[in-house]
Amino acid sequence: MSIQLIASTTFGLESVVKRECQALGFKNINTSDGKVEFMGEEKDIVTANLWLRCAGRVWVKMGTFRAVTFTELFEGTKALPWGDWIPEDGKFTVVGKSVKSTLFSVPDCQSIVKKAIVEKLKDKYKTDWFDETGASYTVQVGILKDVVTLAIDTSGSGLHMRGYRANALDAPLKESLASAMIQLSYWRKDRILLDPFCGSGTIPIEAAMLARNIAPGLQRKFASEEWERIGKDLWKEARTKAYQAIDYDVTPQIYGSDIDAAAIALAKENAEKAGVDDCITFEVKASQEIVLPGKYGILIANPPYGERIGELKPVEEMYRALGTTMKSDPTWSTYVITSMEYFETLFGRKANRKRKLFNGRIKTDYYQFEGPRKPRA
Repeated sequence: MSIQLIASTTFGLESVVKRECQALGFKNINTSDGKVEFMGEEKDIVTANLWLRCAGRVWVKMGTFRAVTFTELFEGTKALPWGDWIPEDGKFTVVGKSVKSTLFSVPDCQSIVKKAIVEKLKDKYKTDWFDETGASYTVQVGILKDVVTLAIDTSGSGLHMRGYRANALDAPLKESLASAMIQLSYWRKDRILLDPFCGSGTIPIEAAMLARNIAPGLQRKFASEEWERIGKDLWKEARTKAYQAIDYDVTPQIYGSDIDAAAIALAKENAEKAGVDDCITFEVKASQEIVLPGKYGILIANPPYGERIGELKPVEEMYRALGTTMKSDPTWSTYVITSMEYFETLFGRKANRKRKLFNGRIKTDYYQFEGPRKPRA
């Protein structure tokens, strides 16, 4: 039986996640703001969780309907086949959000949905009491302009939590956004990659994982691993295939540097946990001191934004120096994410492309300065 699935995304990354879904062979793919929907089977829930690099979570879409009263919300929820997913001993919680809708009280909506699901499960299992000793399920009620979408979270913690970054510095770049920045660039595994503001190493590590074809979810657990409907055998089989798919023969040229010695120490630890420490050269160095290591390389960076008081002038100087460095070799391409709206003026060049992205809650632009493509050998 086909299952409708949703890969939630950060605003601006829908096209990247769509391409990932296409590469994984999913069917009937449709995008809208903040999500990519596709059809699949139980095995595709496993595949999507293990392999999607830029999505937020993977959801089973239970249904969608219009509701402007609590009665409509209750009846619409109860009509859905909850027993197909939640077993008699399953325990579930309801989370919610409401935007531009008549039913604006999220706690009330959560309560109504919870009651409706309980009533449906009572009918299904012919009981008035549930032990709730089994697997956990998180149901989301989302209401947008009076249209209700109900879904079950298959992921648990967000997909950006790969498992290699146990510790992170202040304001870390999400792994999913770092991977998207790489995939939106000219970088391929046969080209040099440099991040002169690497912090705890997220961009270099994500690039190395891409180069070696390491599934991003290989080191972590997912909520749906405990679900009866999917079963542990599917997970075991998918993980075995993912380990077999790793290409250890690839050793890309990836460089990461940062002025903070503690950050570089952490980056080395994270790279080792991710299994890519032999792919990346890390060093302690100010961005103004970097030397471009070769020709036709790609610089991808998340530099400081100058958001805090007293930081603006040093950051502006840093951006000017970066522009000077990149002018020294026109074969290089530069990709920078920042909230500074006049970055191009400081960098000294107008971007070929600019994409609006959110780094956490900060509205940013992803500036893309494209150099020539690398000549074929």
